[in-house]
Amino acid sequence: MKARYIEKRLRRALERFPAVGLVGPRQCGKTTLARSLGGRYFDLENEGDGLRLDLAWDDLAKGNELIILDEAQTLPAIFPRIRSCIDGDRRRNGRFLLLGSVAPALMREVSESLAGRLALVELSPFYLDEVGADALDALWLQGGFPDGGILSPGAMPDWQLNYLALLAQRDLPAWGLAAKPQTTLRMFKMLAAAHGTPWNASRIGQSLGLNYQTVNGYMDYLEGVFLLRRLAPYHANLRKRLVKSPKIYWRDSGLLHALSGVSNQETLLSQPWAGLSWEGFVIQQILSRLDAVGKTCIPYYLRTSDQYEIDLLLDFGVERWAFEIKLTAHPSADDMQSLRKVADMVGAEKRVLISRTAEPVSDAANHSVDIAGALRLLDTATEET
Repeated sequence: MKARYIEKRLRRALERFPAVGLVGPRQCGKTTLARSLGGRYFDLENEGDGLRLDLAWDDLAKGNELIILDEAQTLPAIFPRIRSCIDGDRRRNGRFLLLGSVAPALMREVSESLAGRLALVELSPFYLDEVGADALDALWLQGGFPDGGILSPGAMPDWQLNYLALLAQRDLPAWGLAAKPQTTLRMFKMLAAAHGTPWNASRIGQSLGLNYQTVNGYMDYLEGVFLLRRLAPYHANLRKRLVKSPKIYWRDSGLLHALSGVSNQETLLSQPWAGLSWEGFVIQQILSRLDAVGKTCIPYYLRTSDQYEIDLLLDFGVERWAFEIKLTAHPSADDMQSLRKVADMVGAEKRVLISRTAEPVSDAANHSVDIAGALRLLDTATEET
C-alpha cells in the first residue's frame, strides 16, 4: 500500500476520540487505509456484513478491537447503538472508525447521535507529496484516484468516465439525488466547461430546463460526494465592487479532463482553459495538504470588477496567505507586483506566486515558487488555536 500522509492524523484522532469519521470520495483509498489499521471490518452496503455486525455486536462492544464500518450512512440504525456503546465507557478511545462517501448523510447522523464523540478526517485522492514531484504532470493530467491512472497506467479516461457514470446511474440516486442519470451526466459536462468560473445556477438551469433552485440543490449533492468545490468569495470593504458568486472547481483534475475529452499532456496544453485547469489542480493540492497535516483555515478567492484578483486566499485566523497561480515557467516581476498590491488590500501577510518556475525567489513575505515549494511553505503557516 502506498503511504498516505493523513494516516498520522487519523491515528492521532483515534487516540483522542471514541469514534472517528473518515470521509472522502468513492475509490479514493478510504477502505485500504482503514483496513491497514487492523480491527474488524464491515461493509454496510453489503447485507451480509450488516447481519454479521448485528449478530456480533454484543461481543464487539465488549472487546478491544477497532470496529471499522464502511459507508456507515447507509445503516442509520447503527448510530444510536454506537452512541450507547461509547457512553457505556467514555474513557475508551479508538473504538469505531466510520467511513463515508456522502458527507451530508453521514454528518446528519453524527450530529443527531455522535456529537462530541467523533472526530472527522477527510481523505482526498493522492496529492503531490504522496506520489512525488516527478509525477507532477501525470497527477495533473490523470488526477489522484488510485485506479484512475496515477497507480494504474493506461486507465484514463475510461476509468474516470465509468466512475462518473456509476455515480450518476446508481450512487447519487440511491443517496437521494432526484435527477435522472441523463440529466446528471449532462450537468457534469456543463460543470466541466464552467470549471474555474463564478457559479451561475441560472445559466446551467436554462441549459437543463430546470430552475436555479433545483440546480443549486443538485450542486449541494455534488459537493457532498466530494466531486466539486464551491470556493467562496472573500468579502471586505475595499471600496471596490467585488464578485460575490463562488467559483466552482472539479476537485479531481482527471475527472475534469476526461469529461472534456483530454487524455494526454499535449492535448491538455493546447486547450484555452488549460490555465484554469492548472489553477484548480493547484488549489486542490494546497487544500489536500492542509487537510493531511490538520491545519485549519478558511479558503476564499477575491476578484474585483476592475480585475484585481487573488486566486486563493487562506485565512488561518491569525494570518492570511494570498496565492496567485500561473501556468508558466517564467513568471514576470509584474505578476508578483500585482499579487503584492491586491494582498496589501486585504492585509495578507504572505504572498505566494505559484508557477512552473525552476528558479524560486523568496523573502520574508513574498515567494515565487513551484507547487512543491508552495506545499513546503505551508508548514510555516500559523493557525488560530
